[in-house]
Amino acid sequence: MRWDDLTDAPGTPQRARALFAADSVVTRTFDTPEFRGITFHEVRARSILNRVPGASRMPFEWTVNPYRGCSHACVYCFARKTHAYLDLDTGIGFDSQIVVKTNAPELLRRELGSRRWTGAHVAMGTNVDCYQRAEGRYRLMPGIIEALRDRANPFSVLTKGTLILRDLPLLQEAAEVTEVGISVSVGFTDSALWRTVEPGTPSPAARLGAVRTLTDAGIECGVLMAPVIPFLGDSPEQLRETVRAIAGSGATSVTPLVLHLRPGAREWFASWLAAHHPHLVERYERMYAGGSYAPTWYQRQITRQVHELAAEFGIGPARRGAARRIVVPERPAEPAPAGPTQLSLL
Repeated sequence: MRWDDLTDAPGTPQRARALFAADSVVTRTFDTPEFRGITFHEVRARSILNRVPGASRMPFEWTVNPYRGCSHACVYCFARKTHAYLDLDTGIGFDSQIVVKTNAPELLRRELGSRRWTGAHVAMGTNVDCYQRAEGRYRLMPGIIEALRDRANPFSVLTKGTLILRDLPLLQEAAEVTEVGISVSVGFTDSALWRTVEPGTPSPAARLGAVRTLTDAGIECGVLMAPVIPFLGDSPEQLRETVRAIAGSGATSVTPLVLHLRPGAREWFASWLAAHHPHLVERYERMYAGGSYAPTWYQRQITRQVHELAAEFGIGPARRGAARRIVVPERPAEPAPAGPTQLSLL
């Protein structure tokens, strides 16, 4: 850890001073199996509604992120770069140094009540997962959902966490008064690939089980089929099995998204690839030679295959007004360097 305090004290990173109040950070570790090796830094945020940069092409302008860092430890996670904003390591540090905005629910309630707030859609889970393991202890999401429900403010959640089922009654209550969109991320069903590339997440089968529970409870739930990982999860057989399983879960939609590797995530993924699949290193260098995104022809090929399979299994792509609210451009422009604002998902 390269910073000792997120206060206004001299020497504190400028971005940290902009993000968090001048209270001492409380650092905790818990000697339980699910939290072993993880350090939590409890902070009081200055604000919780984050404006999305205009260049992101997102259909929403605002996000809420109660955590920074993520114990899901997905080796490809684009949000790794956000740890660099706090002078924290974007590799192991991102997986094990979790910043917890303990005042997120009360702060959101206050900001939603501001006369300047217009009731815009709020997206959650578009940076790090708000239903990662830390949420089981800190329980920030119930208060966040209650604040949005009480203001009838539309919102959406994207997650790999089955812990979302804990808040199903609150989601049902919110859906009675406003638009609620839920999406679960499942890029593949290959269990061997899952164990190495997403080691801290619930299994793909467990996530699809959560989709079934949500849809059976009357909450429409789409699946973001992300990431489709070139040469490891993109064979016709793998795509077929994944779409078949998604359709069987009762998902309202499926939308594929090919792996993208931004700075921060790119280096960590490259290290993982060299250790686990060294024969693929040169192929990845060629495929991603043009930047963070796979070639347009490849993205279109995957999209076409998934949509054809979806039609075969009776499930359509995400549609306007459906549960998923994340638009997938074929090849977005490279994001410009930014400060501590919300990174775009795509």
